[in-house]
Amino acid sequence: MEWANRRGDLPPDVSGANPASIAKEISRAATDGYDLVVIDTAPHADHAALQAARAADLVVIPCRPSTFDIAAISATLDLCKLANKQAVVVLNAAPIRSRVIAEAEEAITEKGGKLCPVIMRQRVAFQHCMIDGRTASEFEPNSAAAREVVRLLAALQSSKQAHKAAGKSNVSQKVA
Repeated sequence: MEWANRRGDLPPDVSGANPASIAKEISRAATDGYDLVVIDTAPHADHAALQAARAADLVVIPCRPSTFDIAAISATLDLCKLANKQAVVVLNAAPIRSRVIAEAEEAITEKGGKLCPVIMRQRVAFQHCMIDGRTASEFEPNSAAAREVVRLLAALQSSKQAHKAAGKSNVSQKVA
């Protein structure tokens, strides 16, 4: 909510919700004409995360390419299986050039994680734009950071549509 507070009245619309009311909030958003709902939960595989996963079409699991972060996603991957939901792991805050990326991809695949083809790199633009609640495309419209966000959204939409074509769709996406 801190980022939303810094943005003020600028889109996107952001609101807090109790885990027990997630399904109702998603339904209300659909009625209000929204075609994308992002549920951002704390990075824990707890009851709130399970509620969010059950309400989601696609569970997006951000993961830094580090040993501890990769180990931590196991519980979230298990939670997705329990909720019978598709999950995709997005490597984020990744170094620009490093073999650690390939090592992380291998480790995530070994855990049964499906990798997003877009890697979010460690970019200064992401840090600067957060100061006043801007997005990367508002801060530097033609930057590598802005292009990565556009590619990420397209990849997630593609994953969601593929899942929907398989006949397993709700109205939301979740960010864990």
